[in-house]
Amino acid sequence: MTARAVKISNPDKLLFPDDGITKGDLAAYYEAVAPALVPHVKNRPLMLQRFPNGLGREGWIQQDVGRGYPDWMPRVTVPKSKGTVTHAMVTDPPSLVYLANLNSITLHEWLSREDKIDHPDLMIIDLDPGPDATFADVRKAARATRALLEELDLPAFVKTSGSKGVHVAVPLKRRDTFEQVHETASIIGAVLASRAPEQLTTEFRKEKRKGRLFLDMHRNQYGQHVVAPYTVRALAGAPVSTPIDWDELGRVEAQTFTLKNVPRRLEQDGDPWKDIKRQAVTLGPARKKLEKMS
Repeated sequence: MTARAVKISNPDKLLFPDDGITKGDLAAYYEAVAPALVPHVKNRPLMLQRFPNGLGREGWIQQDVGRGYPDWMPRVTVPKSKGTVTHAMVTDPPSLVYLANLNSITLHEWLSREDKIDHPDLMIIDLDPGPDATFADVRKAARATRALLEELDLPAFVKTSGSKGVHVAVPLKRRDTFEQVHETASIIGAVLASRAPEQLTTEFRKEKRKGRLFLDMHRNQYGQHVVAPYTVRALAGAPVSTPIDWDELGRVEAQTFTLKNVPRRLEQDGDPWKDIKRQAVTLGPARKKLEKMS
């Protein structure tokens, strides 16, 4: 499979009309951040959030690879409840830029890669604030999550979601199945909620959350997905889901990082998640500790 140069069609098309951001700008962004982004998403099935006519017009989430995809564009066919589905993947900068040329603003990634599709290499704790929550509430929940993970001898990495919350990630050695990872994440969520029941909840139904921050552990299941690192969100201002150091958490807001400032941030400071794989763990020891807590 040989990658090729990608020509951007209609680069002046406005994708973020209120911000003057064009498809050419989006493609240039993804090309600039590719050295940091590609290793995180490489060989993962992707869900594409596409807006062919820009924000404010109809968009959609695309799973299947389209008919017009070139032969060199990487893809993977995975089982689903009925049959299979073929997802696009990214393996290099041209494949990333090709998706930008399809007006794919946001990349949603699986937590596993094609060579071990049933064994995730990430566990994600999605801290999703309610409509009345502040980012201070999110910071507090993220620090509580990190503290519990430290009790369990699990590494914790953090990134802004680019929307309202943050994602806490635990890198895995791909020995645990999705079922085992989801079970472990669910217990972690239950322990966190039991420690701060007025602030945190694992209640899936919004009407029962009562303003509490939602600990979303459901992304740790086969076929689920999460916004990829350094992905642009389809929101005004083009905010970016951005890995940060824990000591930065107190200095940033949910949408501090955008398409316009992330390339320079990476150039100056590098990627805080660059070595995330080196800290990968298995979850067996943590599960034993959780049995005593729950």
